[in-house]
Amino acid sequence: MYVTTSKKSGVTLETWLPLNWTGRFLSVGNGGLGGCISYSDMGYAAARGFAVVGTNNGHDGNTGLPFYQNRQVLEDFAYRALHTGVVVGKKITKAFYGKKHTKSYYLGCSTGGRQGFKEAQSFPDDFDGIVAGAPAFDFGNLQAWSGHFYGLTGTSGSSTFLTPAQWSLVVKDVINQCDGLDGYLDGIIEDPDLCQYRPENLICGENETANCITGTQAGVVREVFSPLYDATGTLLYPRLQPGANATSTLWSGTPFQYSVDWWRYVIYDDPSWGPELTLDDIEAAKKVDTFGINTWNGDLSKVRDRGAKILHYHGLQDPIISSDNSARYYNHVSRTMGLRSDELDDFYRYFRISGMAHCTGGTGAYNIGSRQSNFAGDEPESNVLSAIVQWVEEGIAPDAVLGTAYTDTTKDKVAFERKHCKYPLRNSYKGSGDPNTIESWECV
Repeated sequence: MYVTTSKKSGVTLETWLPLNWTGRFLSVGNGGLGGCISYSDMGYAAARGFAVVGTNNGHDGNTGLPFYQNRQVLEDFAYRALHTGVVVGKKITKAFYGKKHTKSYYLGCSTGGRQGFKEAQSFPDDFDGIVAGAPAFDFGNLQAWSGHFYGLTGTSGSSTFLTPAQWSLVVKDVINQCDGLDGYLDGIIEDPDLCQYRPENLICGENETANCITGTQAGVVREVFSPLYDATGTLLYPRLQPGANATSTLWSGTPFQYSVDWWRYVIYDDPSWGPELTLDDIEAAKKVDTFGINTWNGDLSKVRDRGAKILHYHGLQDPIISSDNSARYYNHVSRTMGLRSDELDDFYRYFRISGMAHCTGGTGAYNIGSRQSNFAGDEPESNVLSAIVQWVEEGIAPDAVLGTAYTDTTKDKVAFERKHCKYPLRNSYKGSGDPNTIESWECV
């Protein structure tokens, strides 16, 4: 159905109602600047007996153009579309089954991860359990961070530009320098916090022209793996975590389209702007009301007080949203609420998924049940959706998330498994035993 949210905006939504209903309700989130109903996530939840609602987040398509000269569409995107879908979806569910749902849940990643935290911060009564992956919170500064790489790398042919082959050298060198810090060489960095990468190792020597980079390029690489600050030296966004491969995204030498759209259609209302971002553009963005889209409120007391739970995860090879920002938010909550990690554990747990790229894919054990493509079984230990249900309904909280890596896309044979630790713990190889089994690793 279509639900009007203002004179100039509205939300398209669908509700899927399985006959084998478990009594549970679930809302899915969106991605990017979308714009698109997450049908695959809806199917994943409906197949498990959830009544499911999904919206188009207030507009169609995955660009910022619908925001142009229409602040109401932006308000839908910031928070109103998803909350509207939840309210309407619950009413439809009750009307169809003749009774109210027993528990309500949320599942989303990226923009969907931000939406989950926005619900927790602004509408804590909507959900009993939230699974939020790779959240795009601190959204405005994320757009600045994503957009600033174009100015660092330049375009193809410039002295600052690295070719895809050179970026492959960099990624390999990051692994060479930092992989062993977790006690085992497997091409996966278990904790990027331990990695302070030194790109000067790749600078071309005398008479060397291949498999190396120039001093200027090494400076670019160092900037790429550094935090972003504004003109006053205030931190805007943390570094891209070492281990990510953003060759085809942030390092491509082309403008990051979401960031371009943000300044064109939200900050300046000027389709001709850009595409290179400056510090002045970043300052201009601070003056624009974006309906709380940053989603950076560290007070989750209302979630805690009503007994709701949040399971937060982020891939440590994410090439789109730095996983360092998830740890930054977790620590922001800890400081804001004055709670230690063991106290946050009662209602909010964060898991770092080594070897996972953006929401899915990567070189590690990224199959954690966060979507159908990441499915590795319905058991709560290896499925974050099942885990949040068990936490909410049985009071059994997850201490780790079991991830599985397969030998190929058929998922017929397990390559290795890894128990991903609850932050701030890190995974470490014990030094003996089969490294492909979880018994050989420990959270320290």
